Amino acid sequence: MAEAYPAYEDRPRRRGRKVLIGFVVLLLVLAGLLAVADRVAAGVAERAIADQVRQQVAKQDVQSAPPKVDVGGFPFLTQVIAGRYQHISIVLTDVQGSVQGDAVRVPRLDVDARNVTASLDTLRSGRGDVIAESVDGRATVAYDSLAKMLDRPGLTLGERDGKLTVTAPADILGVKLTVHGTADLAVANGKVALRFNELTAEGLPNLPLAKTLLANYARSISVKVPLPALPFQLSVRKVEPRPEGLVVTADAQHVPINSAG
Repeated sequence: MAEAYPAYEDRPRRRGRKVLIGFVVLLLVLAGLLAVADRVAAGVAERAIADQVRQQVAKQDVQSAPPKVDVGGFPFLTQVIAGRYQHISIVLTDVQGSVQGDAVRVPRLDVDARNVTASLDTLRSGRGDVIAESVDGRATVAYDSLAKMLDRPGLTLGERDGKLTVTAPADILGVKLTVHGTADLAVANGKVALRFNELTAEGLPNLPLAKTLLANYARSISVKVPLPALPFQLSVRKVEPRPEGLVVTADAQHVPINSAG
């Protein structure tokens, strides 16, 4: 009979372990449900903001594929209660606008909005402002759109070793040549200044006049190209050639990222 007591004494311990395990499992299940609910709520907000962004872009006479919005930060529900969101990313693709009557194609525009203020009522009703403390944008302008603005038939632009390159047909002193070269880039007042200063042409006549005409051609395509108006009051800070196009970096402070209702 003495041997039965230890087994009897272990029963409360086993029950205690089972209760503890059950409690832990319950906590895990609740945490999972809260995480799912959090992401579902974030998805609702993302769709609401995407719809308002679409309306704002349309107001600027710009066309694009439906915007993709991602609300960052966890947990989301606490951000809803506070009415302040850590990070919202917006991606616009197939953006098309116009500059001085010329169509400009922007394959992709990435926007990162930080410290965004939006009330629950604004997200629910679509009325009111969604204000971002800071916005950073990165747009890719297609080379074919940029070349069209230079209005030189046959001229093509591209990138090599981090430099903007040009290839174009030219007629110099009756000789049909293909001109190659690179350009320096600068940004001023929403325009990109292209300065072609290293043009060469194989077969160019070795005459001072021919070299002068080639230099004149370089000056004729060294122009300031206006960029399409970017949404969210973005101001261009830097441009750099990449294989996919001319990449424009822009930013803004304290701006609405939706269309005010």
